[in-house]
Amino acid sequence: MTIAIRLQGRRGPRFLLDVDTQIPSTGVTALLGPSGSGKTSLLRALAGLDRHPGVIRFGSDSWQDEHHFLPAERRRIGYVFQGEGLLPHLSVRKNLDFAERRASPGPFDREEIVARTGITTLLDAMPRDLSGGEMQRASIARALLGQPRLLLMDEPLSALDTPARASMVDWLVELLPGLDLPVVYVTHDEAEARRLASTTLLLRDGRLTAD
Repeated sequence: MTIAIRLQGRRGPRFLLDVDTQIPSTGVTALLGPSGSGKTSLLRALAGLDRHPGVIRFGSDSWQDEHHFLPAERRRIGYVFQGEGLLPHLSVRKNLDFAERRASPGPFDREEIVARTGITTLLDAMPRDLSGGEMQRASIARALLGQPRLLLMDEPLSALDTPARASMVDWLVELLPGLDLPVVYVTHDEAEARRLASTTLLLRDGRLTAD
């Protein structure tokens, strides 16, 4: 099974997203490229947050084609954003509760995910009291407790300083391969992509230039 993507459409007068590729249904796929290359545009199209003309298929399931568009809430996507990704008025525990209440049944067990993401001691903390790395670990836990079929990560380490970022990369190298679901990871850092990903797609000016 693969995730088939064939999109071609403009976003404003100067930007054309033109991608025809397949993403493996296991492992980590990095979307690599400079700022403005189309990485986030492609990620948002996969999530169903933006629509570009074309086709997206997740295995045998059509997420969009010329006649059909599956909305984001029906795609079972986990999305980890840049910077803050938790509801700021809820503790970490209540953020996880919120994700679980909205989720369909799935393979991810809460106790296991809390342990694997290393947030056991953070459950009663408010987001404002977390470090950048703690915030991202909790955000990943919340995304996984939504029982996604696909995990999308949009430069999740960009707000961290260099030591914290290096530590988080080490942690993600251990975590992501064991999740048993496809992960699409956006970055502009080639070394980060090389460490984390089994497949890398290089984007420039909205077009896929290499994989």
